[in-house]
Amino acid sequence: MTIGLERLLKHMAWANQQTIKHVQSLPEEALRAFATNPDWFVAEILHHIVDSADHYAYRISGTPVLTQPGDPCIADIESISDLSGLLEQAAAVDAALLECAKLEDKQLEFENYEGKLVKRWRSTILSQAIHHATEHRAQLASALEAKGFSPVNLDDLDLWSYEIANG
Repeated sequence: MTIGLERLLKHMAWANQQTIKHVQSLPEEALRAFATNPDWFVAEILHHIVDSADHYAYRISGTPVLTQPGDPCIADIESISDLSGLLEQAAAVDAALLECAKLEDKQLEFENYEGKLVKRWRSTILSQAIHHATEHRAQLASALEAKGFSPVNLDDLDLWSYEIANG
């Protein structure tokens, strides 16, 4: 067996699901918790993790998952009840990212969000998707803790924990 990104992508999907489920267990006010920047609150971070993954999957594969190119982003998270839909969206886009690991690694050329023409390897974008979700889960944990809510225990979301839970 060769070493690939599949296990990391499966871990990311699992950790994303665990994080959303944790936030579902908290009071509604937890969605507005932030650490240092009031514009970067829990609901926004969760939205950003899933919406960005949607954009990464599209950029890598050329196949829309949650939104079509040019359409608005996924819906904002307004209440705890919105997290049920986000769980489904996260599962769909994380599955699409896992499928992207099967593609040939080639360099893609596209205009980035600043309007600049860039070249990126598919493997770089896929690796960034994994790193991006991990980084923002850590921000989410800090935001919850800063406002006195039960934070996501990041040690319970590490790769060791994933391996124990999933073999």
